[in-house]
Amino acid sequence: MVALRSLAFNIVFYVNVIVLMVLGLPMLLRGPRGAMFMARMWAVTSLWWLRVICGLRVEFRGEENIPQGGYILASKHQSFLETFALVTRTPDFAIILKRSLMRIPLFGLYLSVCGNIGIDRSKGRNAMSQINEQAIPILKAGRQIYIYPEGTRRRPGAPAQYKQGVSFLYEATGAPCLPVALNTGAFWGRDSFVKRPGVAVIEFLPVIPGGLARERFLERLQDAIETASGRLLEEARLTGKGQAA
Repeated sequence: MVALRSLAFNIVFYVNVIVLMVLGLPMLLRGPRGAMFMARMWAVTSLWWLRVICGLRVEFRGEENIPQGGYILASKHQSFLETFALVTRTPDFAIILKRSLMRIPLFGLYLSVCGNIGIDRSKGRNAMSQINEQAIPILKAGRQIYIYPEGTRRRPGAPAQYKQGVSFLYEATGAPCLPVALNTGAFWGRDSFVKRPGVAVIEFLPVIPGGLARERFLERLQDAIETASGRLLEEARLTGKGQAA
């Protein structure tokens, strides 16, 4: 039954996003606000279908830690689930993502209009400089910037591999950072077709203020996210429903 429900969700998920992208084209005339409205609509409806079809619900914790205005949101990345779930909790966001995603027909148009930051990872430090240049005015405008410190999805429990990019961004902008821990990979694995029933948790941790030394910041960020994510992963295992994948 889990496999059949997962198949049904996959079909509904992609039909839903295609329909919303087509119907939402007039909203793009409103610029970033219109595009972000449609992004949140996609996120909310996808979470609803995930709960109804697969019995997988997302619980948000620590929302009192979410600051006002511009900040860096640095999240653990285990699943495609947090990619859209986090959109429901930030009012005006920009995501650091692979530039190639912006070339996807229609979907890439929405990414571009939202004002996301597309990077070419092959550029190395030059790409980081471009990110910093784009990030500063975004943060000054009171918007939020999403970044996944490990750069890609990681299996639950895998050794941490934090990159320097998030620390360079933190140092260059002087912005506070909101760490995010989660256990989503225990229910919707990185390379898994199956979505397991249960309660996946996304937890917003206390903000790390701007102004720390880059090395100290990265150490503090990794310790906060990994400790909390380990705790949440154990919680998922104890329920008997979550399974690392």
